[in-house]
Amino acid sequence: MMKLLSLRTFLIGTAVSLSVGLSAQAASKALDLDNPADALVAMRKLQCHLEDGKPAFYSWSGEVFARRRGEADKKLFKVLGMNVRACKSLDDPKTGKGFRLVSREVLVYLDPATGQVLRRWANPWTGKEVEVLHVANDPVNNNFGSIGRDGKPMPSAFTSMGNAAFVSFTVPLFYPNPLAGEYQPQVGGTYHATEMFNFSMDKAKLVSPKTKSVDDAVISWTRISQWLPWMEMGDRDGILYFSTVGARVPDFEALPDILKTEIRTNYPVYTEAPPLDDARRNETSWTYYKKVMEERRASAPKAN
Repeated sequence: MMKLLSLRTFLIGTAVSLSVGLSAQAASKALDLDNPADALVAMRKLQCHLEDGKPAFYSWSGEVFARRRGEADKKLFKVLGMNVRACKSLDDPKTGKGFRLVSREVLVYLDPATGQVLRRWANPWTGKEVEVLHVANDPVNNNFGSIGRDGKPMPSAFTSMGNAAFVSFTVPLFYPNPLAGEYQPQVGGTYHATEMFNFSMDKAKLVSPKTKSVDDAVISWTRISQWLPWMEMGDRDGILYFSTVGARVPDFEALPDILKTEIRTNYPVYTEAPPLDDARRNETSWTYYKKVMEERRASAPKAN
């Protein structure tokens, strides 16, 4: 999800100490989702696994629409995405006990009529055919702890209704665009988007002391953003919105066939999570585009 459960990540999570989780398990008591410490244990179950290094996979599918002033919304693409992640326990002096989540994500753009992976796309506004650059963000990592930026314990992110538990995150994004120049405050170009993540799951399984992960979580990811750089829309007015749904899946083999084929052919490293000690800077759709373009320029034959 671009941040696909960057999902952009996702995105896409909060934290818990493994030691806290295991102590709760040892007590053989159901988690109390209103208790911040128990809620952090539950969040780690949702995002990955209480066992360090145990991989978890999420997958989602949906559609991408364009909205321009004075025009009817236009469906541009279907999408398929996945994120593979793992966690390790962490004790940070600022954020407290928690965990580090390391992940990679792929999202591919599909023809809205045939459902096949797009390689070229005819831009209906410019009349130009452009190369489609799919999302391949590696890594999408973050540290999360039990203490917030205000120095207070992180509150529970869970709500409940009947037999279901829910987590909802809305992430407004407004920061310097890596593809724009150094004078963005003066002339614009700042990256502006919003990502919305929603998770739902069986509450009884989530709070049970017998479970170390949530294998039946259902997700939705929505993004409102500017044009994608490879669309070459320049400063034309308009936005994109992504609407997707998905779920946690058992392993790589449970991903849709189209996605598995694309990953094995073009992104083989995405069959597993990054190493737990991965210290690289996070990738986004925009930084990935910039990296690909710079690599192509560097390898292009020099003019005589």
